[in-house]
Amino acid sequence: MTATQTRLPELDETGRATLFTAARTVNNFAPTPVTDEELRAIWDLARWSPSAANSQPLRVLFVRTEEGKARLLPHLAEGNRPKTEKAPVAAVLAHDVDFHQHLPRVFPMNGEAMRAGLGQDEAARAGMSSYSAALQTGVFLLAVRAVGLAAGPMNGFDHAGVDAEFFAGTNWRSQLVVNIGHPGVDPYFDRLPRLEDEEVLAWA
Repeated sequence: MTATQTRLPELDETGRATLFTAARTVNNFAPTPVTDEELRAIWDLARWSPSAANSQPLRVLFVRTEEGKARLLPHLAEGNRPKTEKAPVAAVLAHDVDFHQHLPRVFPMNGEAMRAGLGQDEAARAGMSSYSAALQTGVFLLAVRAVGLAAGPMNGFDHAGVDAEFFAGTNWRSQLVVNIGHPGVDPYFDRLPRLEDEEVLAWA
């Protein structure tokens, strides 16, 4: 085991702006291509996200061909279709409801026992996979920004339709669609207000 640092390094203002304060959801994308190498770079960062018992239930389908888009678009809410049509890539984020099968490998200290328990409790398995994938989803969005690309997350789609179209016969269940690319012309809505500190923070 390596020694613990007394203080972790901090992002500078540019890094904080890239990931947080200046980052925006993009609604209009430029035609600039996104390469498979860039998409792999996103995952190379996102894969380090926290998840319960290191379970890693998040799965990603990168839709980047015309044929793939033609299959995806009919399942999106009508208002979301033009955004996805223009985006170079649409990532369908999903969670694996049978993630527990990997626990002996990814959580070796107690994975066998957890796999046996979760294998008999579908409700607990569903809750754990959905919650942990949501944690990973947040990190995925930060990873998109970290490699110099913009993200446009959307929940307006027919989950059952997407699952039937792309994940039939698998253990994957769709969770979010994230358009990925470079900002196009007039890509942002006006910045919306954030709640004040005194409305959201408590101290004990």
